[in-house]
Amino acid sequence: MDIGFKKHFSSLWNRYFSGADLPIVFFYTNREDLGEPVKPAKNHRCVIGDLARVIRGRSLRFTVDTIGCAGGKRYLGFKKDILPYFEYFLSCGIPGRLEGERYKKTPELVKEIMKTQPWTKAPAKNIVFQRWDHIGPEEDPAVVIFFATPNVLSGLFTLANFDSVDPQGVIAPFGAGCASIVMSPFLELKSENPRPVIGMFDVSARPYVKPQVLTFAVPWPKFVGMVDNMEESFLITKSWAKVRKRIKADAKQNRAEKG
Repeated sequence: MDIGFKKHFSSLWNRYFSGADLPIVFFYTNREDLGEPVKPAKNHRCVIGDLARVIRGRSLRFTVDTIGCAGGKRYLGFKKDILPYFEYFLSCGIPGRLEGERYKKTPELVKEIMKTQPWTKAPAKNIVFQRWDHIGPEEDPAVVIFFATPNVLSGLFTLANFDSVDPQGVIAPFGAGCASIVMSPFLELKSENPRPVIGMFDVSARPYVKPQVLTFAVPWPKFVGMVDNMEESFLITKSWAKVRKRIKADAKQNRAEKG
């Protein structure tokens, strides 16, 4: 990635979203020297939980063997297969045999959804997650992921729509937490006009993120356009200045709570 662009965004982010967490990014690679290798999971382990370490500044590298969840293997692009009886797992379950999550009303509904759910294979054997300030010049992010509070999310959402006539310029497809930050925005890269994805509505993933946080995952080409638009958008107005004060106040309160 161009280091000049990296510094430019960091400067603008600090100006217009001062106090908000930096985003993280991911990219696929066959290199073994990028990111800290994640240890294989002994039991079920949610990828979203692992990403808490990335938000704090560590760069992590996953392979198919180090992802501790069948859904994570699928939605990070390493395995297309789904669990046996998945249609019951996502719906009503099987009495005495399998507890259902009840995210969909019937197994038949799940089957219909899975017939049309898009998927793409990971283009390399590793996926690396890094915080923005740790990206090196040899690394090319595919997607930029913000873990955003409502005030920050309002700015990102409005900025994404700044140069778009599409009323669905930002999407929120149903899916797992990891699907909303990896598979869905990665698939958008194939589109002529890739759209950001709002996510982390997955009830199973919610315990791994802060209560007031959702995600906003932006395909790289769209992200570049958003950055280019920042200095002529609503971000320079008095209206945004009021929201910006709230973002700074939230950050100050968070620091105080941490001690």
